[in-house]
Amino acid sequence: MGSIHDTAGLNNGAVNENNQSLRRRPRRAVFSMVMAAAAFVVGGLATPDAARAQDRSPVVVELYTSQGCSSCPPADALMAELAKRGDVIALSLHVDYWDYIGWKDKFANPAFTARQKAYARQGKRRSIYTPQMIVGGTDDVVGAHPKDVATLISKHGARPAPVALTATRNGNQISLLAAALPQSRSMMAVQVVHYKPRAEVQILHGENAGKTVEYVNIVTGWQRVAEWDGQGALAIDLTVNPQTPAVVIIQEIAKRGPGAILAAVEVK
Repeated sequence: MGSIHDTAGLNNGAVNENNQSLRRRPRRAVFSMVMAAAAFVVGGLATPDAARAQDRSPVVVELYTSQGCSSCPPADALMAELAKRGDVIALSLHVDYWDYIGWKDKFANPAFTARQKAYARQGKRRSIYTPQMIVGGTDDVVGAHPKDVATLISKHGARPAPVALTATRNGNQISLLAAALPQSRSMMAVQVVHYKPRAEVQILHGENAGKTVEYVNIVTGWQRVAEWDGQGALAIDLTVNPQTPAVVIIQEIAKRGPGAILAAVEVK
């Protein structure tokens, strides 16, 4: 129980947490199988060579997870492996819609639930669930299926980055530069994401009672700082929290929600 959450009211943002008819029991992920397959995710795909690194952006993988979800720990463990890769930016977003079943997730943020629902609207999906990974802003996959995750990362990683983005950091100052695009696109959101690199949590109640789970790249803030049409060069100076790592993401603004991620860079 507690891993798939169907939302009948995506358009109005409603989440019915108490209607048992809206939840389906998923097949349990087997931790040992996931960790064995994780070797494929980390070692089975070649890391980009120098030439590739110059014209390709790291692939952003967003994991929607919860401390109250019994199927999430294998996906959380997989994220720890993905976070070691230089060609991936792995971000864990904790949602709040499982807090009612016995354990309140200390990292949960309603804004992350709203972002996951916006992805569902954009993708014309009727449900949201944990553990769900969104790869590159467009593809979704069960976060406890390492081979499927690896396939999507490989697909997105092979694409040239539409936007050439650089970011430099000096303490609490980040300077962003992006070149003008050769052809017009839809409006793009320039976003800054802050995260906590690691935390270990002892879960005392709920579906994961008695477990100690390690979480990595725990998103603590996701802010849209500008919108850009790509017609002229982008140059922005930002003041940020000097105590936490940050990621800069440029993402298409689609009709119903977030669109494709066009560029991303990590600034620690």
